Amino acid sequence: MRAALDAASRSGADDVPIGAVVYDPDGVELARAANRREADSDPTAHAEVLALRAAARAFGDGWRLSGCTLVVTVEPCTMCAGAITLSRVDRLVFGAWEPKTGAVGSLWDVVRDRRLTHRPEVIGGVLAADAIRLMQEFFAVRRESH
Repeated sequence: MRAALDAASRSGADDVPIGAVVYDPDGVELARAANRREADSDPTAHAEVLALRAAARAFGDGWRLSGCTLVVTVEPCTMCAGAITLSRVDRLVFGAWEPKTGAVGSLWDVVRDRRLTHRPEVIGGVLAADAIRLMQEFFAVRRESH
């Protein structure tokens, strides 16, 4: 989680500070990314999606990330939860719960839907206070400037 928090802290000034890291089955880092939605003018440039794309290129099993772990600072949204499921990662670890848009137990629970053929193990709330602090600092600055 500390690596994901580090990635989040490197988000651009306009991007919400969310970071993601993908580890291979042996715990070796394959990829890390921060949100780039604003920087890239791309609605899909969430940290999770960017990290999954880079990890798939590095892992060498096409698009499949079997045996891998994705660590992200904030509970994934529906788009990211779908990408996580489709990538076949074995484990999802996240920090802060996101009651407004979270799709891993807060608002929806996409990754554990029994109708899906793949459901990763989920561990939530890891270093949540640190992830929340990054988000609060980001939004405090945004409120002050408006």
